[in-house]
Parts: sequence; structure tokens; C-alpha cells
Amino acid sequence: MTDDVLSLTLDLLRRPSVTPHDDGCQDRLRQELEPAGFTCTDLPFGPEGARVSNLWALRQGPRDGPVVVFAGHTDVVPTGDAARWASPPFEPQVRDGVLYARGAADMKTSIAAMTLAARDFVREHPDHRGSIGFLITSDEEGPSVDGTVQVVRWLQEQGQRLDCCIVGEPSSTARLGDIIKNGRRGSLSGRLVVHGVQGHVAYPHLARNPIHDVAPALAELTRTVWDGGNAHFPPTTFQISNIHGGTGATNVIPGELVIDFNFRFSTESTPESLKTRTLALLDQHPIQYDLAWNLSGLPFLTPPGPLVDALSAAIQAETGVTPELSTSGGTSDGRFIARICPQVVEFGPINATIHKIDEQVAVADLAPLKAIYQRTLVSLLA
Repeated sequence: MTDDVLSLTLDLLRRPSVTPHDDGCQDRLRQELEPAGFTCTDLPFGPEGARVSNLWALRQGPRDGPVVVFAGHTDVVPTGDAARWASPPFEPQVRDGVLYARGAADMKTSIAAMTLAARDFVREHPDHRGSIGFLITSDEEGPSVDGTVQVVRWLQEQGQRLDCCIVGEPSSTARLGDIIKNGRRGSLSGRLVVHGVQGHVAYPHLARNPIHDVAPALAELTRTVWDGGNAHFPPTTFQISNIHGGTGATNVIPGELVIDFNFRFSTESTPESLKTRTLALLDQHPIQYDLAWNLSGLPFLTPPGPLVDALSAAIQAETGVTPELSTSGGTSDGRFIARICPQVVEFGPINATIHKIDEQVAVADLAPLKAIYQRTLVSLLA
């Protein structure tokens, strides 16, 4: 069982599919899915020259039942300095039982495992209930504007129902199966532009320093308790990610300061409440400013139920591990799928090396990962 997953994983890893490029990965998946009875639809979106590859594949069983979807991305982040890798990042190598390559953990191993799990499930259960779907994009690691979010809109237009979705993101931490992500926090970003008056540092009375003006407000923002979280989500956090101000000269008071910040918020807060509280706080200080907002995702949560229970039981059967449910971490394409699918979880290999040099996955985890996905299908559709 390891050999077939390893073979497909290696094939995908050899393709340098840095966002938004797919480099033939999705065509390779079609080669496995179409003979198993999947109808595959290519859904390219985006401008010419930066076109995003999206694949929707569906196999409808002969009996009524839920629509269970596997989701993932074939794109990977840039490698950084390839000379710092122990082996070329797009020439996968197995050393001492470990597979090294860009995308090994995030997330071509998951895509290979779920594809072959579905193929083998169909072979063993050709008269299965419900339907099995695949939603694969090459725009998850980038701006995420022409990938899953566009496919979700298309599915809505087609009237396609989704009941359960497993996103193959690397969710495990210490060992395969220890974490299922059953939700994610929302993400709200802001760009604050504080206006001052440029001048000479020796004549501050003729200028107004926006850095000095906003400093007390920033200190207050960082100290604010936005909410206390709840049983499913940690408290909402506020973080400043970038500050840009000044001309580069040491004797010039800047005329403007640009601050980028982000909220990762729980279901105890809303985008509207965070915006309102932020504006109220800023207005208590003598500053002139403009503030633009960008909401990139709402929080979602899948409580224990058919999908969580089936996946948890499959993990226990294959690994002996009792998984913990978690909503920690960043955003994923699950935030888009949750708009049309009531049960969305993330499960995949260990995430310790994702986006790092010498990204890796244990070869011994490949067969159990495929088996977990396949057992989950058996529980939900057989």
C-alpha cells in the first residue's frame, strides 16, 4: 500500500508547481480518478499569464447518501535558497525513511493519499451510497482569489450540494493523527494610515510626527482584551505585522505612517464588532488617519457529528491515536468551503516542516494516511 501512495506522491513532488502554477499535477490526478468513474471538470480562473488551475471531480454512487468531498491544493510556496536544501527541493529523495521535497507535507502527500483512497474505495464498493467529490486548486498558497473561492461560487451556481469535506492540510503535530482541525478562526486585516506634517527634526514645532501621535493608541490596541474565546476557540488576537514611515533620512520628521495589522478572531467577536471597537479607540486619540479593512475569512466550526466521528474512529483504528479537536493555526481554504458545506475538517500529516527548508514527511505515514481517508469513506458511504 505504501508503494502506490509513494509513487504518486513522488510524481507530484517532481512538478515545480509554485503558486499559481499547477504544472500538470491535476492532470495526473485525473489519470487516477477518471478510470474510477469520476467526472472531471477543469475550472480555470484568473488573468491570462497567471491563470489558476482548478479541478472539480465527482462520482455519484447508485444509492442516495451524503456528498463527501476531499479538498486540497497542488500549489506550493517558493523554495527559498535551493542551495540551502540538503537535496534539490523538486527532486524528491528518501533518506532514512523520510521523504524530502517542497510540498511533501503541504500538501501533495495528502492529495496522493486521498486520491488513491477514493480510487480503491470505489473498486471495493462500486455501489456505494452518495457521492465522492474532489475540489483541487493551485491558488491556496497565494492570494486565494481565483481558486477554491471561485469554485465554491461555481458549485453554488450549479446547485451542487456538499455535506462533508476533508481538507488535506497538514494538521498533525507530534505524530500522525493527533490533531483534527475542526474549525478555524476568522482573519480581519487593516491598513492604518496616520497623517502628520513632514519637517526638520530640529524644528518639531513646525511639523507633526505621526509616529509620536499614534504611539499611545498602538500601545492601547496591543493591551486590549478583545474577547475571552470559548470552549472551541482561543481568545481573539491583535498583531501588528508591518510599520512603514520616514524618508530614510535621520533628520526628517515623516509626514505619514502606514501600519498593517491583523485580527485572528473567535466566534465571540464579529468583523463589525472589531471594526467598531478599533475605530472608537483610535478616535479617543488626537490623530488624523484613514483605515481600510480586508476580511479574508470568517470563523467556522464543525462540532462532533458524522464527519468528525467517522474520521476520529478511522484514525484510532489505523494509528491507535485518539485525535484532539483543534481550531488553532492560520486560515485555510476550509473557510470558503464552509460557506456551502456544514461539516468541514482538516486532516493530514505532521506540519512541523511546512514552508521550511528541507520540508519532509515520514514514509511510514503514507500508508496509514491513505487508510484513514479510505476508512472514513467506508464509514460514511459504504
